[in-house]
Amino acid sequence: MNRSLARGLVALQVVLLLTLLLLPAGSLWPPSGGVLAAEIVLAATGLGLALLGAIGLGRSLTASPIPREDAALVTSGVYAVVRSPIYTGLMTGGFALVLTGASVAHVVAWIALVVLLALKARWEERMLLVAYPAYRAYGARVGRFLPWVGRLRAD
Repeated sequence: MNRSLARGLVALQVVLLLTLLLLPAGSLWPPSGGVLAAEIVLAATGLGLALLGAIGLGRSLTASPIPREDAALVTSGVYAVVRSPIYTGLMTGGFALVLTGASVAHVVAWIALVVLLALKARWEERMLLVAYPAYRAYGARVGRFLPWVGRLRAD
């Protein structure tokens, strides 16, 4: 467990999210009712997933990819649908910000966020496999960010 790396990943995640929020708007696409509707749906979905994930973890919640020693493995609620609902929510909400920002910089920042969260999730899962013997079977049943996508091998 490299706590310095964990802190760095969390800091980079915060920087990328703030970047998406604070970048000046571009003009890759014109504002429209359809874009606005998509922004609202994606933002609400992302926020909902992230909140359900945080509530589902309860006292086990941490921004660090290093699992808390006193944490229980959560496989119910939204965690029965995807293994990383908070990360899925951040990606989804981040894409809403891309639609709002309409710039190449927003697209690049969002892609960087997705790559970072994917790497962070994989590192976190290596530790979860060690900490929880039942994690492999859980991961074989439930997709990482989307249902049925990114399942672990059962072996």
